[in-house]
Amino acid sequence: MSELSPSDLSILLVEPSDTQRKIIIKHLKEEEVRNIEEAGSVNQALVQIAKHKPDLVVSALHFADGTALDLLTRLKKSPELADIAFMLVSSETRKAQLEQFKQSGVIAILPKPFSRIHLGKALNAAMDLLTPTELQLSLYDITDVRVLIVDDSKLARNHIRRVLSNLGIQQMQEAEDGQQAIAMLQQQMFDLVVTDYNMPEVNGQELPEFIRGTSTQSHIPVLMVTSEANETHLSNIAQSGVNAMCDKPFEPETVRALLFQLLEQH
Repeated sequence: MSELSPSDLSILLVEPSDTQRKIIIKHLKEEEVRNIEEAGSVNQALVQIAKHKPDLVVSALHFADGTALDLLTRLKKSPELADIAFMLVSSETRKAQLEQFKQSGVIAILPKPFSRIHLGKALNAAMDLLTPTELQLSLYDITDVRVLIVDDSKLARNHIRRVLSNLGIQQMQEAEDGQQAIAMLQQQMFDLVVTDYNMPEVNGQELPEFIRGTSTQSHIPVLMVTSEANETHLSNIAQSGVNAMCDKPFEPETVRALLFQLLEQH
């Protein structure tokens, strides 16, 4: 869907190992990426970004002066830098270590070593994020679609809002948890609910159950965006009235396809 090509992307690679930097640069060049700046630490990265704002930061996890989460947090706190796409490249597999990245709106988490397919998908996600393309629907004008975004992470809500905005959706409201969402659903009409799973008070399984069983808007399509990997939980979620699920981090193109399916066929 993207009109950009990898050669249009400006990338900052943040990696403390000279060897790993060379390997990743080689892979990026194989994908036709041409504009690559390098940094070996969090502070070096911040200096580089101050000089030239990249489209995408590709970062390792651990540095002598901090972590990728420190860098990501600094970027997200700055209004001028918050929209920079961020990709983590790490051999870390522990769920708890990766969860904060998943909740912060990173476009991809690539393993070390990663495959060319993984990298290609991640670059496509970055290009989709940079290229707004309105979703064409026959039953709705996309600008009239009313969406409720439910997630206890503000960063995650911001990322979902950006992806939906790129599709042409203008009418979006946010709830910090399922309980707040229920209160809003009792007062306003929506055409779509996009919700997280792990939330305080009322979680992403209980919210669809309320919508299907109690709400006057029991027909609303529900898209769940979750980092949940527990098969039992996923099975329970599917039975609770969720119409579609996608993983965090998600590819904008996946969300586009799911929304088209939900809004056209519902």
